[in-house]
Amino acid sequence: MDRITIIGGGLAGCEAAFVVRRLGMAVTLYEMKPHRFSPAHRLPGLAELVCSNSLKSESIENAQGLLKEEMGLMGSVVIEAARKSRVPAGKALAVDRVRFSHIVTRMIEDAGVEVIRAECTSIPRDRPLIMATGPLTSEPFSEALQGLLGRENLYFYDAISPVIYKDSIDLSVAFRASRYGRGGDDYINCPMNRAEYERFVRELVSAQRTPLREFEHIPFFEGCMPIEEMAGRGLDTLAFGPLRPVGLKEPRTGKTPHAVVQLRRENREDTLYNMVGFQTRLTHPEQKRVFSLIPGLENIRFARYGSIHRNSYINSPQLLLPTLQLRKDPLILFSGQLTGVEGYCESAATGIVAGINGWRIAKGLEPVCPPPVTMVGALLSYITSPERKGFQPMNANFGILKKDDRLSRKECALRALEELRLWVEKILATPRRI
Repeated sequence: MDRITIIGGGLAGCEAAFVVRRLGMAVTLYEMKPHRFSPAHRLPGLAELVCSNSLKSESIENAQGLLKEEMGLMGSVVIEAARKSRVPAGKALAVDRVRFSHIVTRMIEDAGVEVIRAECTSIPRDRPLIMATGPLTSEPFSEALQGLLGRENLYFYDAISPVIYKDSIDLSVAFRASRYGRGGDDYINCPMNRAEYERFVRELVSAQRTPLREFEHIPFFEGCMPIEEMAGRGLDTLAFGPLRPVGLKEPRTGKTPHAVVQLRRENREDTLYNMVGFQTRLTHPEQKRVFSLIPGLENIRFARYGSIHRNSYINSPQLLLPTLQLRKDPLILFSGQLTGVEGYCESAATGIVAGINGWRIAKGLEPVCPPPVTMVGALLSYITSPERKGFQPMNANFGILKKDDRLSRKECALRALEELRLWVEKILATPRRI
């Protein structure tokens, strides 16, 4: 095998193609633009940024900043192009998105990647094969993926509840318990009296929402109805729905509260909790304002805000190995938002790893995964842990990072960078640059 095929010229596909060429192997990259555009894309070039033009913080004490530094160590084309096309944005790395796309396209072409401007409507027979078609995968290729993965393993939109940091929960107010005492103390419960509940519902219903874009006008299913939509059906709807208090008694009073917000543990390290049933279209500031009205969450901090939007992603915990290989066909790798990572840099980072492993497979070498103490390694571990149920996309945050509680964030970040530097030196053997 002396060539790798990649489908999708977004951030992940470009990263995969670039690292494979750095390692000296031929690459064919399929991109359907400009012959066909998704409803969200406008530019003819590769690596188009569809939503924000910001790649977020550059501080290593921020998860996004640490991820960027790790990507830089791995020779990221996205980070290099972003810094060449940056615009003033305080401590964030924001770019001129037209110039950014132009730079990435030129770097990919100059590297010698064969770019074929055509839509793939079926799974190519080429191996190794890297899938990087993104959250707006075209309908024909989505059908092909369903045939490969099974229809139950490909989701077409996100209904995401917020994930919050455990240390922002006031456990003098909230209490641990499961309904009727079944299952131990698996949940953290935030109790509301009637006045607190009614105030919360009023503010929730009137809060500002993020408008859906043209391509995101999708029906809401009962199982993933935005919580503000449910609240709009009547004052008591939530109290008989996701906030129902049955089977729970507040330890301070020994009585059943009027309503309860349940928080479910999100990770093994017990640092993150999911707000059960709280999928929402509220803007981020409004989520902060309104959800802070919940007793016990007055100082709420978010690892991930809730959202509902058009997105395609696969059931990675059941389908992928930590190396991003498909369990049923290890010569196929997945990368980008299709894997269930959320965010520009997260998508790009998975592309680098998929490219490295595609090259290693082609060379007859064992695939690899970055150390779990790194942000890239933590992301891959999160999205591919087979015990994870009800999988929803996740972005980089310190809650998923395997870390020593005795270390500060900066110390964790510095350790992660040193571990990744050693890993890169070993795995990539400082490959020549194009």
